[in-house]
Amino acid sequence: MKVFILASLPSSLVNFRGALILSLLDAGHQVEVAAPGLTKDKGSAQWLNARGVICHDIKLSRTGLNPLSDLWSLILLSRLLRAQKPDIFLGYTIKPVIWGLFAARLAHVPKRIALMTGLGYAFTGQHRGKRVLIQWVARRLYSKALQFAHLAFFQNPDDQADFSRLGLLPVTCESMVLRGSGVDLATFTPAPFPNDKIRFLMIARLLGDKGLREYATAAQQLAHRNPMVEFHLIGGTDCNPDSVPLAEIQSWQAAGFIHWDGAVQDVRPAIAAAHVYVLPSYREGMPRSVLEAMAMGRPIITTFAPGCRETIVDGESGFLIPIRNSGALIQAMQRFIDAPDLIPTFGAKARLRAIEIFDVHAINHAMLSALGLARERKAQDPDQ
Repeated sequence: MKVFILASLPSSLVNFRGALILSLLDAGHQVEVAAPGLTKDKGSAQWLNARGVICHDIKLSRTGLNPLSDLWSLILLSRLLRAQKPDIFLGYTIKPVIWGLFAARLAHVPKRIALMTGLGYAFTGQHRGKRVLIQWVARRLYSKALQFAHLAFFQNPDDQADFSRLGLLPVTCESMVLRGSGVDLATFTPAPFPNDKIRFLMIARLLGDKGLREYATAAQQLAHRNPMVEFHLIGGTDCNPDSVPLAEIQSWQAAGFIHWDGAVQDVRPAIAAAHVYVLPSYREGMPRSVLEAMAMGRPIITTFAPGCRETIVDGESGFLIPIRNSGALIQAMQRFIDAPDLIPTFGAKARLRAIEIFDVHAINHAMLSALGLARERKAQDPDQ
């Protein structure tokens, strides 16, 4: 079978869908991928080409509401799909799902799949101002596009339930909940804890909806009374309307309570250098960074938000807190500061939960099975 995967960000094809692509290739299928600027992303393109994956550049804006630009992208994408004649189309993130499904229908692709990796800006935060318009447009486009989907994968039950409740899932489109994108347990392996000061770490795009300001507030207050504790932040700027201004990030860094390292290619050294991973997000599909930290044996502080609350067991592998609540975040972080013996205990349980529930190979096998593309797989314990 020929599978065509559409993304909005080239690097995500390797960082987030790489294991899925390898599973498809291992099962004997042909894979083609497309993303804006893919061939200019030398690292991603080389990784894909080396494995026999055919790469295509497409014109597609990841964010923004420009109907003429999106219409032109739809026309070009439908032409590409007509030319390549895939058996299966799979799009993930909002624009590849919406415009990809429209294009795949126009190109008569036999099987059309949506992978909902999170509901994003239109479904998160307080719905007022510009966000209200974006939500209105997004809901209507989803409703129309999903009429052309045969199957929609969701990464948590709340997203699936919300789409059903809002009438965005037609009866003709089946849906299935996966446990996120999973994590490669052989790549993200347990690392010893540093022996010096306690370090908290957050990895995220610099967006308000990620709980970035709550993390900064907690860091500012805790750093003042705990000089032997550090608060680290990794993540790059983003064109999302909810982006935190770079000047604000730099002011936290200049004040000395946040250590910001920008975006990095490999997060493993940063996780290994930390004791506790923090993600106070307002909503996620299933946060990959949390799963990676769990796989490396780090306890987690995250929220009761959809997608986040499924990752850990509260009070066992980490702590769950309410969203938009810096006070609760401070209390959870202080618990690890006051009782550092909890860190390795919770971290070991986080690693075990990652093994039992979030193994990327098991999740990809479930996806391929649902699509009729899987071959038999033997389960393995990555710690043996």
